[in-house]
Amino acid sequence: MGHAVSSFKPANIAVLTVSDTRTEETDTSGGYLADALKEAGHHLADKKIVIDDKYQIRSIVSQWIASDTIKAILITGGTGFTARDRTPEAITPLFDKQVEGFGEVFRAVSYEEIGTSTIQSRAIAGFANNTVIFAMPGSTGACKTGWTKIVKEQLDASHKPCNFIPHLG
Repeated sequence: MGHAVSSFKPANIAVLTVSDTRTEETDTSGGYLADALKEAGHHLADKKIVIDDKYQIRSIVSQWIASDTIKAILITGGTGFTARDRTPEAITPLFDKQVEGFGEVFRAVSYEEIGTSTIQSRAIAGFANNTVIFAMPGSTGACKTGWTKIVKEQLDASHKPCNFIPHLG
């Protein structure tokens, strides 16, 4: 509990939408995450849309991980079970440590909203180069669930008993 900090510290956060069909105009999930993080007091460091290609996903996330300024990455999309859903496969090799609890808690809170359909979510999180990465399903509802019930608190230095802010480079 020695990692708890009493005041909010804004973080530079990047948002990546993984989709073969979304554009800036139709990207409601990425738009929601960008608006929500700014409303919470963080800075939107970058926002991109990429097709469901594991190497293109990995390339963008790798560039953000290598950045000295980006401290968190929010990914929406590509976490299901279709042949094109490749986000977990793209980002898992980049992790220094996986945050197993994120997927577990995401599915637990999502169960209250969508029942057993939540087992089809491969929501995942991890750390790479002192950057925390959260990958959530592509629906705006799933992004709202992930942000409001998990991610927002974990990116708030005032959240007790612990949060991820002291671990970000």
